[in-house]
Amino acid sequence: MKHALSLLALASYACAASASATDDGIKLNQLGFLPGADKVAVVPDGAARDFSIVRAGTNTVVQTGPLSPPASAPDSGDTVRQAHFTDLRTPGRYQLRVSGLPDSPPFEISPGAYDALNAAALKAYYFNRAGIALDAAHAGIYARAAGHPDTHVLIHASAASPSRPAGSAIASPKGWYDAGDYNKYIVNSGISTYTLLAAFEDFPAWFQAQKLNIPESGNGMPDILNEARWNLDWMLTMQDPADGGVYHKLTNLRFDGMVMPAQATQPRYVVQKTTAAALDFAAVMAAASRIYSPYDQVLSARMLTAAKQAWQWAQAHPRDYYRQPADVATGEYGDNDVSDEQAWAAAELYITTRDDSYYQALHAPQLAATVPSWGDVRGLAWLSLARHRKGLTAAADQALIASRVDSLARQLAAAWQESPYGITLRKADYVWGSNAVVMNQAMWLLHAYRLNGTRAYLDAAQSGLDYVLGRNALELSFVTGYGTRAPRHPHHRPSEADGIEAPVPGWLVGGPQPGQQDRKDCPAPYPSTLPARSYLDHVCSYASNEIAINWNAPLVYVSAGLQALTPR
Repeated sequence: MKHALSLLALASYACAASASATDDGIKLNQLGFLPGADKVAVVPDGAARDFSIVRAGTNTVVQTGPLSPPASAPDSGDTVRQAHFTDLRTPGRYQLRVSGLPDSPPFEISPGAYDALNAAALKAYYFNRAGIALDAAHAGIYARAAGHPDTHVLIHASAASPSRPAGSAIASPKGWYDAGDYNKYIVNSGISTYTLLAAFEDFPAWFQAQKLNIPESGNGMPDILNEARWNLDWMLTMQDPADGGVYHKLTNLRFDGMVMPAQATQPRYVVQKTTAAALDFAAVMAAASRIYSPYDQVLSARMLTAAKQAWQWAQAHPRDYYRQPADVATGEYGDNDVSDEQAWAAAELYITTRDDSYYQALHAPQLAATVPSWGDVRGLAWLSLARHRKGLTAAADQALIASRVDSLARQLAAAWQESPYGITLRKADYVWGSNAVVMNQAMWLLHAYRLNGTRAYLDAAQSGLDYVLGRNALELSFVTGYGTRAPRHPHHRPSEADGIEAPVPGWLVGGPQPGQQDRKDCPAPYPSTLPARSYLDHVCSYASNEIAINWNAPLVYVSAGLQALTPR
């Protein structure tokens, strides 16, 4: 089984309608479905009471069925019905038809429905690498010159120490650009890298078979680990060897303009050591240590040592919160509550070392289970404990671990069952990066399904992927390059500055959210203030249309997990 991404296979762009248009039509996953998956479309309420499935581009009917009763959807301001066609399992290309409406976009039913999507979502990280030229052999039309070698990075005054005074320089190469900008942040790198590593731990056979065509392909290590290694190597350089502390970010003083990486030449700095950075670093390095051990024992040992040193630094500096210096104006990733990072780091160190003192340090009985985000990583502790539950020591409360994972999954499944759109998002979830919220919800549900086999959890997770691929109020696939209608103008400097009409493929944009924090900076208005429709496909829209490494990571996890777990 091979899942290769063809960079030139962007045919969807040739026929895509403008992503800014919003028609009141049939809303469904525009890529398609696995034969054994739950299959649902959402239809605007009208005179029709039935639907049919036809072979794409024909009048050949292969299935008919009733539409569900109408339900009001206040988040999107419409009334909708659902069409369920789970029993359609025969591979092929189809459209859903409802009297009075245009036929749906074509969709596939295929055993490999998400192969290309998963490869693209993972290869997006290669396209966001710092410090390396992307050559045509691996990047196709998106080849570019190297930018930001980061071999001469200045110590900012906030990060100064006796052995590294302000203005001295270190080398801190590699890593991924964080989002649409060209800076690198430990906190956001933490959850992003962990989620990719978690995907490999949960679905190793899938990723061992995958070929991404990146420079390291064929070196004996799965490409997902090759790609994660590029960022892990950078993260290791962000630890001060003198004391184990970890710098919060590597950044310009100001954001770059909309230029290519090689044209962005502002001086670079490492800024302030923080407790959050140290704990995120410790968690990721502890997890990476066990995952890379079969491939490189020297690297594995180095990672574990680094994790322990960062942990010790954080225990000695429990409240060194990030404070943005007056001369720095790039992303903050500020966090004044690091109890969640403490728990996550403790969990990963416990799993890797089997040292019960780390389990005691996570205070499990008091630790809630929440959907993961960069600012709340409590859930990652529970997911890792659940993943490794069979190898834990007697100190771990097995019943508590299972209960925490299942209880949150039940809440998410309840939201899914109540939703007029059949999704897990509630009104409060339409925040900055709402698409990552639904993907992390789906990731949690897949963990719960792996834990106890509750089919509703698998189906609710499927709904999350369906949502970001078109079953939403905007009838838009939120992944660049995938779907009949997809974003054309993400807030992503390479996509804007490279002179290529189609943006770099495989990126999940942030998604709808009513805050519209960029409204004053945009020449085009948002089409709506409704939570589910407050989205603008314009490069100006960093609040709804930016890309980010932490948003793509659960897309990688979920698209692989559904392929691996959905019954054939």
